[in-house]
Amino acid sequence: MKRVLAAILILAFTISCVGCKEGVPKSNPVTLTIWHVYGEQTASPLNDIISEFNDTIGQQEGIKVQVSLVSNTNTIHEAVLKAANKEPGAAELPDLFISYPKTVLAMPDPDVLMDFRDCFSEEELDGYVSAFIEEGEINGKLLVFPVAKSTEILFVNNTLFDRFAKATGAEISDLNTWEGLFETSLKYKDWSGGKTFIAHDYHFNYFQVGCESMGEDFFNGDKIAFGPKFEKAWEPYARSAIEGGLWLNEGYATEPLRTGDAIASVGSSASVLYYADEVTYADNKTEKVEISAYPVPCFENGKKLVMQRGAGICGVKSTPEREKAMATFVKWLTSPEVNVRFVTSVGYMPVTEKGFELLPNEIEKLESPKYKSLYNAYIQTQKDYEFYSAPKFDNYLDLETTFEKEVRRLLRKAALEYKEEEKEDSSVKNREYLIKFERDMNRN
Repeated sequence: MKRVLAAILILAFTISCVGCKEGVPKSNPVTLTIWHVYGEQTASPLNDIISEFNDTIGQQEGIKVQVSLVSNTNTIHEAVLKAANKEPGAAELPDLFISYPKTVLAMPDPDVLMDFRDCFSEEELDGYVSAFIEEGEINGKLLVFPVAKSTEILFVNNTLFDRFAKATGAEISDLNTWEGLFETSLKYKDWSGGKTFIAHDYHFNYFQVGCESMGEDFFNGDKIAFGPKFEKAWEPYARSAIEGGLWLNEGYATEPLRTGDAIASVGSSASVLYYADEVTYADNKTEKVEISAYPVPCFENGKKLVMQRGAGICGVKSTPEREKAMATFVKWLTSPEVNVRFVTSVGYMPVTEKGFELLPNEIEKLESPKYKSLYNAYIQTQKDYEFYSAPKFDNYLDLETTFEKEVRRLLRKAALEYKEEEKEDSSVKNREYLIKFERDMNRN
């Protein structure tokens, strides 16, 4: 069967792609270098997939892909910019590297990158999730090609939630909307003796996607609009924060779930790896728990919209032979059968419509209940939600960083004041800090 599969794959990928005119001479193999983020240098699912390519399609076509760096996206971001700016001591750009659009936008000359539209036909591109393709388009060119995508997911400690639900009548369906989730967070705070319910890794995205889902532009140019829908999103969120239902400390949302200081979180679906199946409480007692994944909540009167995440792959312009080789590898890696095997090994989503169709069968092979739950949430998300792409402007990252820092700082202060004043109604404090937050953001 392996030989048959290899033969089929070889046949499929020997077809020349549009714009990549010359074939790869087998007597003179092309070696391509790649920087990526999937695993570690010596233990990486993508390294294993690349070895499979080298032993099959690569061997037949005279292509060898060589991994020269495995790191995180921040490190690769810095390395790419240093190489692109030709800084002293910087490594040369590899042939292929994993990147977010923000990296490409920060490069001095993005024209050094391949436009993948030159190597994919429109018919081929139609097989990919359109929002994933659009996210990689910069200045009319497809410079960041999707290979594995993530999104935002609601993770819940079902063990503790069930205990809470049995005592209070709460239901998991209460978490389908933001309004219901934040109302539940306050019930949990009261029931648990003051513990937070929900941690959110991306407060900026809660507002950005929330406003857009309710039909309002979150941005006015490259600034935040602060329209009526922003205020609508602010009210339940800030109330939960001020009264103690929303986690406001620094760090990732996985941390309070590990310690039992929260029992639900919203974060990148790719962070599933870091959600422990055991909680260690402040008194050092431990408890086995079940973590389940659900689609991210939406607003009651808003459409189902969710942030798409996950980097793509960039190729550096070169000779026709080398560009043909790069396109051949990317097509193989994103072909539905190969891509589903790859993404399920690293906790990501496939990038083609066919890949999502193949997911149910692949889920049956997964041993971890946590991963099975995640991929069922992926399927539900892809079926019911639209994927949102953040705008591409120069100060987006700075705006996001400032927003996250300021909103947490201000609401921590508001929560402390509310606790000291021992008031039951937080609405005045809520409104007061919305005005302060808008003023501070407009000042920055």
